[in-house]
Amino acid sequence: MNGALPFIIAAALLALALGFLASRGKDMNLEQWTVGGRGFGAVFVFLLLAGEIYTTFTFLGGSGFAYGKGAPAYYILAYGTLAYVLSYFMLPPIWRYAKKNGLYSQSDFFASKYDSPTLGVIVAIVDIVALIPYLVLQFKGLGIIVDVAGYGSISPTVAIWIGAIIVAAYVMVSGVHGSAWTAVAKDGMILGIVIFLGIYLPYHYYGGLEPMFAAIEHAKPGFTVLAPHGESLWWFSSTVLLTALGFYMWPHSFGSIYTARSATVIRKNAIVLPLYQLILLFVFFVGFAATLQVPGLTGPHIDLALFKLSVKTFDPWFVGVIGATGVLTALVPGSMILMTAATLIANNLYRAANPAADDRQVSRIAKLLVPVVALVAVFFTLKGGQTIVALLLMGYSFVTQLFPSLVLSLANRNFATREGAAAGIIAGVATVAAVSLTGVNFHSLHWLPAPVQDFNIGIVALAVNFIVLVVVSVATRRVEAPAGAAAE
Repeated sequence: MNGALPFIIAAALLALALGFLASRGKDMNLEQWTVGGRGFGAVFVFLLLAGEIYTTFTFLGGSGFAYGKGAPAYYILAYGTLAYVLSYFMLPPIWRYAKKNGLYSQSDFFASKYDSPTLGVIVAIVDIVALIPYLVLQFKGLGIIVDVAGYGSISPTVAIWIGAIIVAAYVMVSGVHGSAWTAVAKDGMILGIVIFLGIYLPYHYYGGLEPMFAAIEHAKPGFTVLAPHGESLWWFSSTVLLTALGFYMWPHSFGSIYTARSATVIRKNAIVLPLYQLILLFVFFVGFAATLQVPGLTGPHIDLALFKLSVKTFDPWFVGVIGATGVLTALVPGSMILMTAATLIANNLYRAANPAADDRQVSRIAKLLVPVVALVAVFFTLKGGQTIVALLLMGYSFVTQLFPSLVLSLANRNFATREGAAAGIIAGVATVAAVSLTGVNFHSLHWLPAPVQDFNIGIVALAVNFIVLVVVSVATRRVEAPAGAAAE
């Protein structure tokens, strides 16, 4: 056994132990299992939100994107900060409504706000379809971490299976409590490791940040600035907008809001979390440092940049510490995604088909669905080959289609009708799906202006969504008006 493996194994066992211990003294009914009894304070909510936000995407995808793409990686730093500002105003009314109506999921919110179980089912399906790529992202990252940090002692396939079993086991037992407890260990480790790597590696190889960027600019001119075409300023702006609007549309992040003890807890997190974004700078520094030190990584292999440079630089035992941190960045958000997906299927699909089902029955089914969802994600993980950032952007394009209907529902007088909301979501998701399946992009439409060719296709889908929502809402209101007048 090499010196790295014990640390990686210890991290997996720590996650398992904390996950199981989190259920002690609690009756794991549906409310406790999914939303923690709605009693989490500012610290636990912070750890839960940070646990979902700072994932293998942060650890591997951020550094890999900086390594492979350069300046376009800056979008990752921008969109989270904008989303936190938005959350200060948007999330408290969502929390209050969920508390008042005893909601468990994002789908519940839409179904209740629009008084439409059908819309709730549509949202649940969109959520589940988007969550699978996000869970694949975590398992894919886990396989990379264990394989490289463990010096090939454990294959990625074996690591993915072991990780899936660990997460499924403690999620079935502890639900959101297990995710919160394991997030405590994860956030402490990632804070220390990422800051250290982001400072040490540039100074070790280049003598500092300024010499590092000067060396990169000399070797790869223009690498650290946005390109005039392709991943340009227009791509950057549209991608930041898409991901900022979709940030809290992820059903597991949305559901985390419900765990808060009060709206004040949510506002405190909105104030502090932008500072936590600064960790991403150190992630980028690692990716940029690797650009000239471990050249030649292309395609999905750019996600290996952080660990390839770490293996080159440090003794095996310290690579094991880095690997242990990476394992937790996969397991913590993976657990939330698993729990959320299982809850959506049980609470919003099964219960919709069986209205007589009570919370106890739904809770039992949700827990049994956890390993099923894990198996589906493992299957797609072993079959897929996209980069981590590509997987995340695809999921964002789906969940962001929920944003227009959600925001309109928070108004005192909601312009959107249930038919308009449903039609808009379906139109937006269909646009994303059509583009994803056909591979069409604006660059193939040479008659379009160059800036438009660079737009993120998810923004176009969002525009289609909004137009359809408005048109259908106006049409259905006209149909409903005479009936209302007659009733008066």
